Amino acid sequence: MSETFEAPPRLTVGVVGTGRAGAVLGAALARAGHAVVAAYAVSDVSRLRAEALLPGVALVPVAEVLARADLVLLTVPDDTLPGLVAGLADTGAVRAGQFLAHASGRYGYGVLDPATRRGALPLALHPVMTFTGTSVDLPRLSGAPFGVTAPDELRPAAEALVVEMGGEPVWVAEGARPLYHAALAHGANHLVALVAQTLDLLAHAGVEEPARLVAPLLSAALDNALRYGDQALTGPVSRGDAGTVSAHLDALGEVSPQARSAYVALARVTADRALAAGLLRPDSAETLLDVLARPEEEHR
Repeated sequence: MSETFEAPPRLTVGVVGTGRAGAVLGAALARAGHAVVAAYAVSDVSRLRAEALLPGVALVPVAEVLARADLVLLTVPDDTLPGLVAGLADTGAVRAGQFLAHASGRYGYGVLDPATRRGALPLALHPVMTFTGTSVDLPRLSGAPFGVTAPDELRPAAEALVVEMGGEPVWVAEGARPLYHAALAHGANHLVALVAQTLDLLAHAGVEEPARLVAPLLSAALDNALRYGDQALTGPVSRGDAGTVSAHLDALGEVSPQARSAYVALARVTADRALAAGLLRPDSAETLLDVLARPEEEHR
């Protein structure tokens, strides 16, 4: 491909997979003035979601979605995407000049290669946002970053579509997509698990309304981390308070070995980063790491 493509002022849009993301992105494109003309839904929940967010849009087989649309959103699970693309290319459902966009964080545009060889125009548009699959998601797209990956000549079209949906395009190189997605999953998904585990431990300690207790602390910690990075580290690990950490391990081991293991793993990471940032003295780090290395039975 040697020409430079720009998104036309109005496209016919098809959505293959009206899950939480697909239905919302389709609705965002419709709000921007594009015409969503067809969608494919698998489950009853997906069909209800399509009826709510894409009212009046025909639910048809996948091949029919592609036949009707200039731009097709392939919003299916990551593991399903390669096989879907290969199947569409093999059956001749893809046509030259048709935009194919997916919303997977894991993949760039390379996963669309079978369709690209048929003349499709590949785009990877990953919204860095969690979705409920309801209308409340639409306002959240305003200013939301999208990880954008596309061939250089299609970059203007990809970025234009993101802006039309209300998002902010952030360019991600094709080869960097796996690391990009791993970083996002590590931060967001593991943050949720960590916070949920924290609430469980506080509830076990007899704290009423644990979310209310930790909300100011966690909000401030996240804000400080985003602003200052490692310099925002506080607490017994960054201070080298090995005795306090040992007491924590004793208490956690009595209640939740799983939480204790998570604490040890994260404390080691915290100690390494605090040491590198000059917040933790080497001698204190050595004592602290010795405590973290002790088997649970020794702490008990």
